Amino acid sequence: MVSEWFQRVGSSVPRGFSRHYILELLSTKPHTGKEIIDSAEAQSEGMWKPSPGLIYPLLGRLLDEGLVEETKDGKYQITKKGKATSEDLEKINQVIKNQLDVLMRVKNVGRFVAMDLIERMNMMGTLLSSNVSKMTKDEMSKYRKFLQNELQKIDAQESKQGKEIKID
Repeated sequence: MVSEWFQRVGSSVPRGFSRHYILELLSTKPHTGKEIIDSAEAQSEGMWKPSPGLIYPLLGRLLDEGLVEETKDGKYQITKKGKATSEDLEKINQVIKNQLDVLMRVKNVGRFVAMDLIERMNMMGTLLSSNVSKMTKDEMSKYRKFLQNELQKIDAQESKQGKEIKID
């Protein structure tokens, strides 16, 4: 069952990844749509070449949400709002990585929980990042506070020495 799941999700880019990838890439410097496609292909060593039909509509949505803006020379650059969203997504990624590390220590049981966690967190991250432009300042503040509290919980757990559980 695990191998079937990995085949299903491992053969394609996870939902919401393209959005995160573009924001991360644009946080380094402005790029054209073609440069984004070429960069993805180069970084994945040819395993992922997003189509223009994926990248340009996604850039349009990011423009509408105020996460990126177009420069005079036709490139796209990340906005302050886009940087904040990207940082929030990175915090979510770190939370997920820390949780997966713990789950994978419990072997088979952890794998099934991890698969469920990945799917749920991916859906939550995608939902939050796509709706961030509609959030009020109060909602954004609550969202940031929630993420910070979760990170503090993980930091507290990391400071405690975990005991590896062996399940046969």
